[in-house]
Amino acid sequence: MSELRGVGIGLGVAQGPVARMAEPLPAPSDAPSTLGADAELARVREAVAAVARELEERGATAGGAAREVLEAQAMMAEDPTLDSEVSTRTAAGKTGEFAVYDAFASFRDQLAAMGGYLGERAADLDDVAQRVIARLRGVAAPGVPDPGHPFVLVAKDLAPADTALLDLDKVLALVTTDGGPTSHTAILAREKSIVAVVGAVDAKGLVDGETVIVDAAKGAVTTQPTADELAQAQNRADARKAAASAPLTPGALKDGTAVPLLANLGKPGGAAEAVELGAEGVGLFRTEFLFLSATQAPTVEEQKKSYVELLSAFPGKKVVVRALDAGADKPLAFLNDAHEENPALGLRGLRALRASEDILREQLTALAQADAETEADLWVMAPMVSTVEETTYFTELAREYGIKTAGVMVEVPSSALLADRVLQIADFASIGTNDLTQYTLAADRLLGSVASFQDPWHPAVLRLIKATGDGGRVNGKPVGICGEAAADPLLAVVLVGLGATTLSMAPTALADVRASLLQYTREDAERIAAAALAADDAASARSAAQDAAETAG
Repeated sequence: MSELRGVGIGLGVAQGPVARMAEPLPAPSDAPSTLGADAELARVREAVAAVARELEERGATAGGAAREVLEAQAMMAEDPTLDSEVSTRTAAGKTGEFAVYDAFASFRDQLAAMGGYLGERAADLDDVAQRVIARLRGVAAPGVPDPGHPFVLVAKDLAPADTALLDLDKVLALVTTDGGPTSHTAILAREKSIVAVVGAVDAKGLVDGETVIVDAAKGAVTTQPTADELAQAQNRADARKAAASAPLTPGALKDGTAVPLLANLGKPGGAAEAVELGAEGVGLFRTEFLFLSATQAPTVEEQKKSYVELLSAFPGKKVVVRALDAGADKPLAFLNDAHEENPALGLRGLRALRASEDILREQLTALAQADAETEADLWVMAPMVSTVEETTYFTELAREYGIKTAGVMVEVPSSALLADRVLQIADFASIGTNDLTQYTLAADRLLGSVASFQDPWHPAVLRLIKATGDGGRVNGKPVGICGEAAADPLLAVVLVGLGATTLSMAPTALADVRASLLQYTREDAERIAAAALAADDAASARSAAQDAAETAG
């Protein structure tokens, strides 16, 4: 038995035989065209248009996030810059196949060099090129295998067009050697609740037919598992299924200590599902969706409409809205279009909003108006707060617009270390564990090459969470968790033991966390947290917490 490590998507576990994705089409030869430049370019344009329409049709069939992804990929296929690059190559006597291959590869390299979100779009461009070349050759594009039985799909990475239409009766789990937590494979795996481990570099050695266990909660793929390991994995899978179908109850520990379980949402349309899955409110509403697809900031009225839709879904419940968090991997031309060598450490979050304060003021105006028309309990927080002065700035501005509850995101070590002072001013704090981990361990959370450092179990991160929890306790202020860490059932217990008063996560994780909390008292949670804090690294912290949890009760 051996374990291959990667980044787990979701919390599930699955087992089954491997089926590998077909290898990409071989690169076209650079032999000169025999058809002429005009004919070659016409062939390419017909193939590109056909591929774009096919992607749009697949998107319409799949719906949801998949539709947005595939429509974006179709736009990528017909990008005028790529058409111009292909035209230059066909005019130089290249075949259509080689012109597409070379032009797309050049553009792909530019995206990859940018890193982050745009870097991960490079794989999407590869898929478009493969589909166009396959059409030019009159052959089928590489796709998902069909071995005739359920299987664990192993691939370098999955194209959105393939992920969107996976047969979930056949695909037991996904394992990719490339990609990270923001790749389209990861995004769509979350939406479809597919067990997945991405960025498992050593998975390239897996062969068709061998049985593996894919454990997303651990971010591991177990090869050559024993009968006992297979049985344990099946028991966990069965327990998850049972927990998901159990009656919905408010989040609480075994001794009755309330721990409200909230949802992370990116659009108002996700509210109904969140309520259905047991969300007691919203712990993080990301407002970026209103801005990222726009060439200019949306109007107050446009924003208000979306906020009203969201707040109306949670009458009497807490809804925490994060002010626009732009910059780094989410650049906005109308907010900050200056080139930065290291945008993750640049003008992002509240810093960017202060530099364009009119956008922040309009957002607060829209939120206050939506709050006045609905019955939810609106809380508003600022992203990327790093100083006490920034805390004062935001809370005073929010109150100027009538926002009753104003708080801050704790995503950088400075705000965690100053939490006792920050929470003298702010009404609450919410810890974004993804960024807090990134900045604590100096590891870009969008880079697969340092994915092993992006682990919120690291004792350094846990110490900062405890410092924030202590700051909340001293000041009588609530401290929530809204990063991915809250969705880990055991880590959720640790977070409560460190002082978290609420946990917010993807709605699909609520059942797992609810069931986990009910196994432990507050005393247990504090003891399990202390065991993790005493460790030297993330792996030993997780192991220590597991050992402490087994002796609980």
